[in-house]
Amino acid sequence: MKKSEKVLYIIKTISKIYKSRNNKEGKQNLLDYLIATKLSQNTTDKSSFKAFTNLKLKFPDYNEIIEAETSELKNAISVCGLANSKATEIKNLLSGIKNKFGTLDFNFFYDFSNKKIFEELLIYKGFGVKTISCMIAFGMKRPEFPVDTHIHRILNRLGLVKTNTAEKTYIEAKKIIPEKYQANFHSDLIKFGRNICKAVNPLCGVCKLYDICKFTEKKFYKNKSLKSEITENNFIILENI
Repeated sequence: MKKSEKVLYIIKTISKIYKSRNNKEGKQNLLDYLIATKLSQNTTDKSSFKAFTNLKLKFPDYNEIIEAETSELKNAISVCGLANSKATEIKNLLSGIKNKFGTLDFNFFYDFSNKKIFEELLIYKGFGVKTISCMIAFGMKRPEFPVDTHIHRILNRLGLVKTNTAEKTYIEAKKIIPEKYQANFHSDLIKFGRNICKAVNPLCGVCKLYDICKFTEKKFYKNKSLKSEITENNFIILENI
């Protein structure tokens, strides 16, 4: 099987299980997507969604955060991990964007290329490639393939890439995953990584991709997980903004 055929087979097999759809119409509030992704760093999507909801209730207008004490923002998002650093970094980003562009309406980013968007946002501490690419993929509906630890792990186990960091996986994956599938495949892979291709004790015994997987320990984990039940953990914050 050619790599391109294998990629499409994997995409279609997983999409039949999880059916993720990034199909909201019209222009979205891009800052919502950026902040929600930021809050999801190093915590569960359910906790980060609660933090995002609390933040929006406390500060209906993002401009209010610029004038607020950092401690107020920290308290609003305290339910998620790393609230101290996240509060500081969010406030710094909002202040920087407002000072440079005179607005927190991110619609001006639609006039920028993806490369230019990365250049403008990567200067802010705590906002990396994955966070920014999530805004582009889910908010702007542009071709982008955010890579987190789940996706890095799965694509290496499947043999689609041979990389040792998520950043390198991001570069290589964009070369082989067709643009029209990228956002939905991102979500499908996260769910697949949480439920089946786990970091610890993967459920190889119930995996529909077992036969084409290159994971060297798959036989051991197949025997260990033949009778395992799959517990669903499919909530993704960016599908609920």
